[in-house]
This record gives sequence, C-alpha cells and structure tokens, in this order.
Amino acid sequence: MRLPSAAALCRNLRASPTSPVAETSPRRAAEQNCLALLESCSSPSSLHQTLAQLLKSGLQGNPLVLTKFTATCAAVGSGLDAAVSLLFSPGAATHLRDVFLFNTLIRAHAQSRDSCPDAVSFFSLMLRHGVSPNKFTFPFLLKACAGHGSVAVGMQAHASAAKHGFAGDPYVMNTLIHMYASFGIDTVSSARNLFDSMPNTSSVSWSAMIGGYVRCGLCNEAVALFRRMQVAGVPPDEVTLIIVLSACADLGALEHARWIGTYIDRESVPKTLELCNAQVNALAKCGDIKGAVKLFDLMPQKSIVSWTSVIDGLAMHGHGREAVAVFERMKKSGVAPDDVTFIGVLSACSHAGMVDEGCRYFAAMKEQHCIDPKIEHYGCMVDLFSRAGLLERAVSFIRSMPIEPNPIIWRTLVGGCRLHGHGGAGESLSMQLIAEEPAHSSNYVLLSNVYAMRRQYEKKFEVRRRMSEKGIRKVPGCSMLELGGEIHEFVAGDSSHPQHGEIMAMVEEVDRRLRRAGYVPATAEVLLDVDEEDKEGALCRHSERLAIAFALLRTAPGTAIRVVKNLRVCGDCHEVTKLISELYCREIMVRDRTRFHLFRNGSCSCRDFW
Repeated sequence: MRLPSAAALCRNLRASPTSPVAETSPRRAAEQNCLALLESCSSPSSLHQTLAQLLKSGLQGNPLVLTKFTATCAAVGSGLDAAVSLLFSPGAATHLRDVFLFNTLIRAHAQSRDSCPDAVSFFSLMLRHGVSPNKFTFPFLLKACAGHGSVAVGMQAHASAAKHGFAGDPYVMNTLIHMYASFGIDTVSSARNLFDSMPNTSSVSWSAMIGGYVRCGLCNEAVALFRRMQVAGVPPDEVTLIIVLSACADLGALEHARWIGTYIDRESVPKTLELCNAQVNALAKCGDIKGAVKLFDLMPQKSIVSWTSVIDGLAMHGHGREAVAVFERMKKSGVAPDDVTFIGVLSACSHAGMVDEGCRYFAAMKEQHCIDPKIEHYGCMVDLFSRAGLLERAVSFIRSMPIEPNPIIWRTLVGGCRLHGHGGAGESLSMQLIAEEPAHSSNYVLLSNVYAMRRQYEKKFEVRRRMSEKGIRKVPGCSMLELGGEIHEFVAGDSSHPQHGEIMAMVEEVDRRLRRAGYVPATAEVLLDVDEEDKEGALCRHSERLAIAFALLRTAPGTAIRVVKNLRVCGDCHEVTKLISELYCREIMVRDRTRFHLFRNGSCSCRDFW
C-alpha cells in the first residue's frame, strides 16, 4: 500500500502548531501514544494509521515524534514521501532538519536501487541547509552511490568525505572499498589500493574487498586474498565465509571449500541456513556431489535454496534420476518449487535423456504450480529434444512458444543438428543467426562445427577468414586447476605459465603414449586454416590438455585430477581425456560449461552424450 502524501492528509485535518511552552497533559499523552504506535509499526498499513493519528493529534511539528516517524518510515520501507512532505513543507520548523534526520533519509533511500539518486540529492540538500555531515553520513551516502552506479558521483562523494575529514574513518573506508568494487572491474583496483592503505583491517574490510573481487568475476583473486587473511590471523565471519564459498564454487576450488567446512566445525561457527546453503552449493559445483548431498541431508532446516542447490548439483553431474527423486522429496516435505527449481529439474532430465519426465514436469509448472515458464525453461525443453535427436519435435516446440525464441534457443537447436548429423538444417540456422547477430563469435563457431561434421573444410576455413576480416575472435578456452591450495589457470595456446617448458614436454610425452595406443587427432575440431601438423599441435594446446599435463607433472600416481573449463569440451579433448584416464590410471573430473565429466578407466560418465 502506498501512503497518501502528507499534503493530502493535511487538507482533511486541522493542523495545530506545537507550542513552545510546556505542553498540557493531553498533548503529552498524545505524544506518548504516537511514539508507542510508531514503535509497533511493522507494515505500510500500520504506518498509514499512525500517520493519520499523528496529524489528527497535531503532532506533525513535534521534533521527537517527527524524528521517530521518519526513522520508522526508513525501517518499514514506506511512507518516506509523507515524512519528506512534513519535514520540508513551507511551515515546517527548520530546527528539525539536523544531521540525524538527514542521515535517516539518506540511509532509507540508499536501501533501494531505484531511490539511490534521491539519497544523493538529500546529501546535497543537507549541505545547502548548512548541516554538516558526520562519520555516519558517508557510509549511507557511499552505499547509495554504489547502487546508483555512477563512478563520477561516487568520486565526488569520496572527495566530500575527504574534505570533511572522514575519508580515513574505518567505516567510511570499508564502504569506499565496497563502492569502488561495485562499479566493476575498471575501478576494483581503486578498491584494492584503499584496502592496502588501511592501517588496521577488520573482518569487514576483508569481506568488502573479497566480495568486490567476486562481484567482478575475479574469484581467483578473491581466494588468494582469503589466504592472505588467514596468514594475517584475521578470523573470517559468516559473511566472509559465504563470499569465499561462492568464489570456490566458481573456480571449482574443492580444497578450499573443504577447508572452510573444517574451519566451521573446528571453530564452532554457527551453522546458519545461509552458510549451509553456501557449503552445499560449493561442494556440488566443485565436484564433490556426495559430500554436498551428505551435508544437505544433515541440515536440520532446509529452504528452497537448499533443495534447488542439490537438484542443480545432481543435474550437472548427470544424475538425472537422483535429481528428480530429490525434487519429489522436496514437494512431499511441503516446500513449493519456484521457477529456478524447475530449471534444475528440466536440466537434469535433459542431461539424462529423460524426455517423457521432462515433458511432464514442464506441463506441471503451469498446471500444478501456477508458474509461467520463462525463456530459460523453454530453452531447457529445446535442449532436451535436441540432445535426444527429436529435432522435428524441437522445431515444433519452438514454433508453439508464446514468447519470441532468443538466439540461445536457436543455437541449442544447431548443436542438436550437428550432434545428430542434420548438417543442412544446422547450416541454415547458423547462417540465419550470423545474419541476426553478425558480431557474436558463437554463431561462427557453430557454423564452422557444422562444416567440420560434414567434412566441408573449405567452407570451414572460409568461416575463419570471415571472422578474421571482421575482427571477431572466438572466446579463448580457459581451464583452472587447484593444487596445493593454489589455483593454476591455463589458456589455450598460452605460454605464460612459469613451468611452461615442463608442461609442454609432458604434453608431448602424453601425445606419444596416446598415439601408441591408437589415438588419431580429430583435426576437424581446429578452427584454423593451417596444415595438419599445426592443427595437431593446436589440439595439444587446448587449455584442459595443458591443465591435465600439469597435474600429471605435479601429483603422485593415482591422484584424482579436477579441472574446470569455461567452454564446452571439444570432441577430441573428450576422447583424449578418456584415454589418459586409462593409460595413466587416473580419475579425471572436468567441469565444462554445461556439466561434469568423470573420466575413469577409459570411459566418461556422460556416456559420450553432452
């Protein structure tokens, strides 16, 4: 409910000015009554009733009541327009506009992204009224600047904090770190410079900087800073642990995720629902799905986030039946699924080839749970049909969609065409995608893959030439590997790793063993117009091949290898990794863009269906 403006209410109620002399007993009683009502306000409707009582009692000029009313508006998140009207109406007493009141208004407007510009405006108004800010003003203001997203406004606020002598205050510095990191990767270095300049850092400071790295996608830097935090002897709080767990999930840093679990048990950190959810999510995405399910089963309380994390994790690991079983358990427990849960369920059906089950759950969204499918759910269904080779059904489904299919859906269909040998349809769709999105590299890669599947290599090379002429670059493959508490990153064709020479020597050794075992490189996978020998070399330099070679160098025989890749594993690397798992007696887990692959004894958990 939106409160009417103070002006509208005042027109229907006779306002009585507050007398500077001692108030009568009825006035004092009215004041106490209003304060009690404001103390108990917890909703817009109760605030509405209290505002009416306030005006009826003639207390709109009472400093104590008006200040409390404004603070309550800020806490409830409603009625601020009425408070502002009372504070800044022509007859309002100017002495009420003190630093506490302005801080309250700035803080209240900083809580919503839509009203962040208003928070900045109130700071300007505060200065125009000659009210000096204090050290509590700037954390609220800087939070508003972060929500506003304007670097220029944020820098002006920083300058104002320095001008008033508060730039070195720990609370202000923590908020400055948060603000600069919130602006994105271009200003995260400014946040780090501030962090490094702090004479004393608290867990809040570390959390702000680590969280900033995670928001910018710099999860490796976040985990590295967390390690520094341990060396510095600063105990992490719950917020820090949750942030670092999210970074571990992104990186696949299982050692760190498990260390945090051990730390939580050792230090008796309260196992809140949010912290347990973060642990489950991290373990699942780091490849320890058994550990994630075990922790989930031990949780005394579970939210929709808990259930969804396990369903998503099982889906990524290809355990479709288990994911669906957890979903049914969730419903029986009385937890209603949401649209995010259904994405996990449909994805599980897709990866496991469970077409009938997927169709049934898709229909149940609307019929049983009153959830309108979104573009992501339609995409899951197209993926389900395409993976299963039901391409005509996929096309029919797309045509029946009540919303416009996006390019991702069409690219999914092209992938199905390539997988099941329908090159003509794949070529036509890819060329249509290129016409609609001429700067998107994925469309060219799809077309190139279709030509490779049809062995039309001249056309494949022509795609490469078109990309080169237009300055379009394929997203480089990047793989990460956690060893000894460190995250090692490998980019396809890159030679910057300190042990590059040793790694390439191992790559060549592995290649020799593979060839003796009968391996023939699938050079069609290479998007380069070069001779066969160079193509074979390019395949050897794919990022996951470099990561696996490094792991073979640095770990004892029989040690499991875990790799995280940003792109889908190509067919050649998939075959090579199967062979390596057999020849070197290693269990190799690779998380690519869509799922986990567990290679063991020459086979993969995906059953070559990905």
